[in-house]
Amino acid sequence: MNEQQKLMRQIYAVQFSIWELHIFLDTHPNDAAAYKKLEENLALAKKLTAQYEDTYGAMGQKSDCTSRWSWIQGPWPWEIKKGDED
Repeated sequence: MNEQQKLMRQIYAVQFSIWELHIFLDTHPNDAAAYKKLEENLALAKKLTAQYEDTYGAMGQKSDCTSRWSWIQGPWPWEIKKGDED
């Protein structure tokens, strides 16, 4: 697994944690520790996303990344060899 894939997995893990904390806070709205953890994860997700976009380009359409052509940086899906996606 290359560094880009490792960073992407970190982002996905933090995003998953954010969703889970949102669900938890729906049923436990007064849990201050969960709310604090949510705020920490939101900040971490923002930091990791900025790090990813500074290095590899925009992650999606709603990205704050200002490089218009960053999406064209490879690899394209058909350029990924079997075993490289792990």
